[in-house]
Amino acid sequence: MPTLLWFRRDLRVHDLPSLLSAAAADGEVLACYVLDPRLEASGARRLQYLYDALRDLRGSLDGKLLVTRGRPEQRIPLLAKAIDASAVHVSADFAPFGRRRDDAVRAALDDIPLEESGSPYLVSPGRVTKSDGAPYKVFTPFYGAWRSHGWRPPAGSSPESARWVDPTDVSGGVEIPDAGVELELPAGESAAREQWKAFVANGLDGYAADRNRPDLDATSRMSAHLKFGAIHPRTMVADLGRGEGAQAYLRELAFRDFYAAVLQAWPRSAWWNWNSSFDGMRYDDGAQARQRFEAWKKGRTGYPIVDAGMRQLAETGWMHNRVRMIVASFLVKDLHLPWQWGARWFLEQLVDGDVANNQHGWQWAAGTGTDAAPYFRVFNPTTQGDKFDPDGSYVRRWVPEVDDDSYPAPIVDHAAERKEALRRYGDIT
Repeated sequence: MPTLLWFRRDLRVHDLPSLLSAAAADGEVLACYVLDPRLEASGARRLQYLYDALRDLRGSLDGKLLVTRGRPEQRIPLLAKAIDASAVHVSADFAPFGRRRDDAVRAALDDIPLEESGSPYLVSPGRVTKSDGAPYKVFTPFYGAWRSHGWRPPAGSSPESARWVDPTDVSGGVEIPDAGVELELPAGESAAREQWKAFVANGLDGYAADRNRPDLDATSRMSAHLKFGAIHPRTMVADLGRGEGAQAYLRELAFRDFYAAVLQAWPRSAWWNWNSSFDGMRYDDGAQARQRFEAWKKGRTGYPIVDAGMRQLAETGWMHNRVRMIVASFLVKDLHLPWQWGARWFLEQLVDGDVANNQHGWQWAAGTGTDAAPYFRVFNPTTQGDKFDPDGSYVRRWVPEVDDDSYPAPIVDHAAERKEALRRYGDIT
């Protein structure tokens, strides 16, 4: 009997366990993707990546990808019944939205099973726990247990793994749309595999030493590919050796798994403080707070490294990770604004916007999360810029008027606002 392979955050054909599971019944496989209207609120760049990746996936399958539009709990049962599918196969999704969606689809499928194989992570959320089964709250012990747990080798899937159903024989298909924006880097599996090979060859050895330097082209730029599953981290780890750069990169992949596990264990932490002790924190509001927020978004704060990062984000949909920490600290601890404001803006702008990584990264900066930067650690944007952009080339690229009279004066005094932040944190600790 045929099966239905439902793509979601796994837009690839290599290293895809759900493809092997779908093809195991030795019948034909209908590959599909559902354009869920609820996800169309994503930023335009993230939608553009999705659409471009779908076109790349369709090309890999020689056109045999059915793209349809609607609520998955309606469209997936219709497609499954249209081909008399014995099962629907997916990669497991652990985010709160994905779990609710899959529960609804599973209920609507009635007697057709929804089979989960694999996940977007090296180790799926919930697999690495303390000896009593409780989830880890701190990264360092999680990292040790995560490494000890290990992961499977890449799955040997390819376009030839299945006999594909011609989507023209099934009703309900739509054209892949276009968001009308241009991406800084190409999207999809073909681009992801090519980019990863280039980084391994040219950037991995220096990654540990240079990854905090936004003025250097020293990061892999794989985050959007990982977000959409255009490549699996197993494929990447298979190319990592034991060098310092490789081990530093592996640790970053572990953080990705850790934040996914935190979100799975505490789904409320997507928008609320993981550490509820900080719920009483006083933030600014009102007209002046909104004006300062707009200045932050537009890169007009008068602090060059902050403004460079925010302009890079607005123009490209990406920001260097060190600069993400700097601008987040500035929003929360210099401007005294809620981390949720910044997290929401990032999700609107980032190509790689991922709820688990984004929200818990913001909580790290705000001091309200699991492995939080201590509340008393307040990044000095001037010294951070001097340290990580020593000759100012990153700043000058994004803020060319930095030395001109047209560049704004600082909207706040860092020394004074640092004291105010510490006072407010001290009130609740």
